[in-house]
Amino acid sequence: MPPLDSSPPFDTRFDAKPGEPVEIAPRIVRLTAPNASAYTFAGTNSYLVGRDELFVIDPGPADETHRAALLEEIGGRKVIAVVLTHTHRDHSALAQNLADDCRAPLWFGGRHRLSRPKRWLEVNQLHGACDWDLIPDRVLADGDILKSGAMEIEVIVTPGHCANHLSFGMVGTPYLFSGDHVMGWNSTLVATPDGSMRDYLNSLEKLIAAPWTHYLPGHGGSIPQDAKGVDGPNIARALKKHRLMRNQQILNAVKAGASRIGEVVDRLYPKVGLKTRIAARLTVVAHLELLEEQGHLNIRHSLFGTTIVPLA
Repeated sequence: MPPLDSSPPFDTRFDAKPGEPVEIAPRIVRLTAPNASAYTFAGTNSYLVGRDELFVIDPGPADETHRAALLEEIGGRKVIAVVLTHTHRDHSALAQNLADDCRAPLWFGGRHRLSRPKRWLEVNQLHGACDWDLIPDRVLADGDILKSGAMEIEVIVTPGHCANHLSFGMVGTPYLFSGDHVMGWNSTLVATPDGSMRDYLNSLEKLIAAPWTHYLPGHGGSIPQDAKGVDGPNIARALKKHRLMRNQQILNAVKAGASRIGEVVDRLYPKVGLKTRIAARLTVVAHLELLEEQGHLNIRHSLFGTTIVPLA
């Protein structure tokens, strides 16, 4: 198998400054939670959007120091709503407490749900990372407009990373809060049945066609236009190209004789650590399900494991 093509131009230069408010633009302040890990990078980014009245986007994990930092930055200002891009707990675990603190409603894309039903005996590997019991005061829908004075934020439904994922575009500005759908430091984990590779690719197309160019992700630094003209939609295009390349690499591996998920992972990711391998395996499964849906291969599940069968 030929060497893997280069990844999108990821940028891991990010001074997170956990707990410190960082003004990204007028009416946008970022506070990064102190929950750095292999999957959250330098921590979860929370955003305070507005001036005299605020929306709080993604309060983050249940961390008391982060809660205190958010409340200090909010000060006595009114919080119109606490808003979530999605209900993975690194974004949402603090949401209800912060909403109660600020006497604000909680808005997001509906209760956490799977992208497809689980198969018999299937285990959702992300079950513990999901905020299953969180209930919104308002379910946000595609095209909804959140208003604060003259400021308007448009809701963009972007499933894929998980079923209830949303992005938010500030109308009349280049700024889009992309959650975990598009990030500048790494590609997004898509793990079935929690997520869906088909939905993820479709949502990338949706953002590529949208007018916003400066992305503010849930982890890592902003994605503005750089000196070469690369901006948020360009990164989204590169991520789509990267996923389509993975599809072809997986098909090549299967045609070359790989019939087990672990064998595909070995071919595509021969020299990675355990945590990266776990994420790689989850993503490979999501690709395989898409390829089966597209009629490129068959997947057979049994008590003895999963077998991948190429089509003639």
